[in-house]
Amino acid sequence: MTRSSLRLVVLGDSIAYGTGAARAEDTLGRRLHGALTADGFSVELHVLAVPGAVSADLTAQVERARPLDADVAVVVIGANDLARFVPPEQAAAALRVAVGALRERGTDVVVVPAPDMSSVPFVPPAFRPLVQAACAQLQARQAAAVAAEGGSVAGVAAEVASAFAADAAMFSADRFHPSSAGYARIAAALAPAVLAAARARREEAA
Repeated sequence: MTRSSLRLVVLGDSIAYGTGAARAEDTLGRRLHGALTADGFSVELHVLAVPGAVSADLTAQVERARPLDADVAVVVIGANDLARFVPPEQAAAALRVAVGALRERGTDVVVVPAPDMSSVPFVPPAFRPLVQAACAQLQARQAAAVAAEGGSVAGVAAEVASAFAADAAMFSADRFHPSSAGYARIAAALAPAVLAAARARREEAA
């Protein structure tokens, strides 16, 4: 079988970077690399994500990605915007700029929206509805921003939130970042969207 070449970049925050994973192989980027490889792609992976990043920090990451001419970019962002109370319209506007810059260079963009942080163990039960509402508001603004620039949003937020809420083992020892098991769950939910983008490019090139 002839393998298709694919340049994949992963941008965003600590989840995109892999903080909390026990091994490099367990990180989101490496798991997506494995899924694409199994589908017949020869993958060149570049993880440019920075732990602690908010949406405004994507501009610098996109600039670093520019020389790579990526085929597909996976962007994971929003948790730190929520944690730092960045206004959702401001966070979404920064995301839109980043997605637009990537699309201008012909990169297909798959965005993983802000997680539902109400499932984080140290959030008091009484505050969880408020946290969940804030997350939903940001997710909606992110979806509109991404669509406006021709990117796609991976509809994984609800599925991942349910898995994390049901099993504390999804969290690493810091009770905030995903564990290796958590990254496996996120990657499994995200892989279909990334594979769809990669396969579409392969079909266009055929």
